[in-house]
Amino acid sequence: MKRFPWILTVLTVLGLILLIGLGVWQVERLKWKEGLIAAADAAAAKPPAPLEQVLGEGDLEFRKALIVCPGLASAPFIELQSIHDGEAGVRLISACKPAGADFSLLIDRGFVGDGVTARPRVIETTLPLVMVGEFRTFDKPGALSPAPRDDRFYARDTTAMARALNVTGPVRPEAVFAITTVNPEFPALRPSAPPAAFSNNHFGYALTWFGLAIALAGFYVALLRRRMKKDGPQAAAHRVRGDRKD
Repeated sequence: MKRFPWILTVLTVLGLILLIGLGVWQVERLKWKEGLIAAADAAAAKPPAPLEQVLGEGDLEFRKALIVCPGLASAPFIELQSIHDGEAGVRLISACKPAGADFSLLIDRGFVGDGVTARPRVIETTLPLVMVGEFRTFDKPGALSPAPRDDRFYARDTTAMARALNVTGPVRPEAVFAITTVNPEFPALRPSAPPAAFSNNHFGYALTWFGLAIALAGFYVALLRRRMKKDGPQAAAHRVRGDRKD
């Protein structure tokens, strides 16, 4: 009888460990993602609170705050190339130093479609404006992101935007989306926050890895049974009879 296939067995065991480990990791990722989605839903469901209270809560993602922004309705802005509900256009970004704060926020005042050439007026004023803004965080733009041109940006780069708006002093890294109108006299500017973009395919990934582990185990068992059948007593006796005839 041939030797036991140790090399095949070791490789199969290592493959099973890898595949099962990947499946378990995806299950853990599934639990983490479900917790993240639940936390985001809970934050989005909370009513707006004063800015100081919201900042003191720690996790700002999807949190809504009441913000007093002097002069925001007529503040200078830069444009961020964007798409809203399938329509191409730009989002207008302005700097806001909340009343009583020692930092600035970058406020996304809303979306304007490409078919609209008019823009809100820009004048210097300290007229207070109370708005509701939703905090969101974004990854820093990659090296392949197009560079801004003529005050139009193609990636949400907080540092570069603050520089273009001549902001001095600290700037919060989060984006704040106006969800109440900032310029009621300019209805083409539509305040909105982008929808949550959580992809949760980890359950399917886990099933894939566990399925591959089962397939590998089945392949190994089938191969081992075939080998044992070839090397069984009947196969050995058949070979002996054949040798005697020769």
